[in-house]
Amino acid sequence: MDQHLSVLTLGVVDPARSHAFYVGGLGWTPTLYVEGEVLFLQIGSGMLLSLWSVDEMVREAGPTAPVAGEQGRAPITLGHNVGSPGEVDEVLATAARAGGTVLVPGARRAWGGYSGYFTDPDGYRWEIAHNPGLVVHEDGRVTIGEADPGDR
Repeated sequence: MDQHLSVLTLGVVDPARSHAFYVGGLGWTPTLYVEGEVLFLQIGSGMLLSLWSVDEMVREAGPTAPVAGEQGRAPITLGHNVGSPGEVDEVLATAARAGGTVLVPGARRAWGGYSGYFTDPDGYRWEIAHNPGLVVHEDGRVTIGEADPGDR
């Protein structure tokens, strides 16, 4: 099997609420929106985020397994890397204004970067990070090395 991911699909309670949050609040551009059913957002080269009605997901793919994560949250974090610690704080503030919940404000991390966390209206956790050791190359390849010790 070819090692790649084209679509990351998250089950959401209300696709219209997700549209309001991601498109209206965060300012993302939809690739396709089928009201009441699904929202597709281009999140990278050849990569889509699909926010699909959980009821439709269950009808097509079967029931989901019970979540064993903390407070019923799926044990998953979506990462969004930005260019500076200030951008981390800006994105967290934008998410809060859009109706998200900031779980952890931006802070310096032991791994040498700066990050904070918010949840979207369905409780999906996003890490907003400035990771000086993460580099996205022009060809889309990602390398991760240690952050500069001076950033710690």
